[in-house]
Amino acid sequence: MKLNSSIAAVVTGGASGLGEATVRQLAAQGVKCAIFDMNEAKGEEVAKEVGGIFCKCNVTSEEEVDAAFAKARAAHGQERILVNCAGTGNAIKTAGRDKATGETKHFPLDAFNLIIQINLVGTFRCIAKSAKGMLDLEPLEDGERGAIVNTASVAAEDGQMGQAAYSASKGGVVGMTLPIARDLASEGIRVNTILPGIFDTPLMRGAPEAVKQALANSVPFPKRLGQADDYAQLALTMITNGYFNGEDVRLDGAIRMAPR
Repeated sequence: MKLNSSIAAVVTGGASGLGEATVRQLAAQGVKCAIFDMNEAKGEEVAKEVGGIFCKCNVTSEEEVDAAFAKARAAHGQERILVNCAGTGNAIKTAGRDKATGETKHFPLDAFNLIIQINLVGTFRCIAKSAKGMLDLEPLEDGERGAIVNTASVAAEDGQMGQAAYSASKGGVVGMTLPIARDLASEGIRVNTILPGIFDTPLMRGAPEAVKQALANSVPFPKRLGQADDYAQLALTMITNGYFNGEDVRLDGAIRMAPR
């Protein structure tokens, strides 16, 4: 797919981090970008800077997702690009003991379900609704109607202690990539997923500098945290390379986690 001002894109989680970097790189190519996010102040700011539109959206809400797509399409037309960056995580052991009292406890199931609803169901919700809209588009000269990029995590394959919910949600994103690509292939819609490693996102920036440095040193090469632009560059490659389809690609500097 050639990127220019005739192309519209939706980026979930586009107000910060990986999503923001992707919005900025798409907009630099002339693409009309709609930012789906819950952070209204930052989303409006980024949208204004890139000449896009902000659509307040919680991906767990059917009504908010429908309204966000309607607003984006009213402004820019039907999107040919969807990049799913909306997501979150938590760190809770499956079962354990309270450090102060020794009392046993288990992972609260509502907390587990919330991560699944945001990272997995929310991603699929946006894919299904975007793909339905893409079906009404005329194919481009190469027969393509659209391209979808999802965000999983190396935790999908290499989860650590406390990551049961996060790993399950991201593993689900990886697991559904190929069947969705096959579902949509006959309509000229491609689907791929990026599995980022340890990235310097707004969430990571709250960690102590010593912790961030230790994490960076654990990366074989380059010995640094991933940058949001690293993600965005791969996302654009997946979008523009028409033979990239049904793939799950780690973007992690060759990091492999030993069990702890």
